[in-house]
Amino acid sequence: MPRPEAGEALVRTLYTGISRGTESIVFRGEVPRSEWERMRAPFQEGDFPAPVKYGYLNVGVVEQGPVELVGQTVFALYPHQSVFVVPASSVAVVPDDVPPRRAVLAGAVETAVNILWDAAPLVGDRLTVVGAGMIGCAVARLARGIPEVEVVVVDIDRAKEQVCASLGVAYAHPDDAPKERDLVIDTSGSGDGLQLAIDTAAIEGEIIEASWFGDRAVSVRLGGAFHSRRLTIGSSQVGMVAARRRGTRSAGDRLGLALRLLRDPAFDDLLTGESSWRDLPAVMARIAAGSSPGLCHTIDWRDSE
Repeated sequence: MPRPEAGEALVRTLYTGISRGTESIVFRGEVPRSEWERMRAPFQEGDFPAPVKYGYLNVGVVEQGPVELVGQTVFALYPHQSVFVVPASSVAVVPDDVPPRRAVLAGAVETAVNILWDAAPLVGDRLTVVGAGMIGCAVARLARGIPEVEVVVVDIDRAKEQVCASLGVAYAHPDDAPKERDLVIDTSGSGDGLQLAIDTAAIEGEIIEASWFGDRAVSVRLGGAFHSRRLTIGSSQVGMVAARRRGTRSAGDRLGLALRLLRDPAFDDLLTGESSWRDLPAVMARIAAGSSPGLCHTIDWRDSE
């Protein structure tokens, strides 16, 4: 490990989080060749398809670096690693009233902020979020704060009703998904989820596709009433600040906002599993295989010294 130079910080990791969707796609080698450069993590080592050091939900304590950062708990877009050196400008200070483990959700909440900037829900909208994963739940929790916005989360897993209740939003199974929705945000990562979004949108409704499918082909039915209902499908991706705010907000501003929003203790309900760093290889394999359900699984590095 190199000693930090001027303008750099040495960070000792407390917790990392696994981004189930993207990290599983990377783990399974499903990143399309066309996206090998765009999908690089900020501090990735190696090249796709493998081997790569990947990940971007890291919370640690600055041990060496600029005096104003030493001793501070920080979030960084760094892979799963016990200690690392990065430019000091690459870390964001975690507010004192945000617990370090909860802070690993900064990446998810930052993505949710960007999705809502892209979607731009209005007061009184009927909004559906398809998919009660980490991103979908974060979107729903933030959207419920807009006055009179009716938020319903649709997920095929009826067990997700409990987490939706804890987040203060309604749950529906796809069979009971409400129709005539002004805005539908798909975070399900499935073609069926996108099709449900199309089928439940209101006339001139907007669908925001926030999933990333890797190299999987996705088919949807654009016949029927798709054109006569004048539906719009747009995409949202966290790699760039949403166009509506790109002229006035930087990625750093967006991350800072996400960290402040994590003062909300309801986000603790998205932390559904925890393992030692020693178990990370096996845990990642189970998550990528779909045999380990849950939302955000955190990795504890506090005894890695």
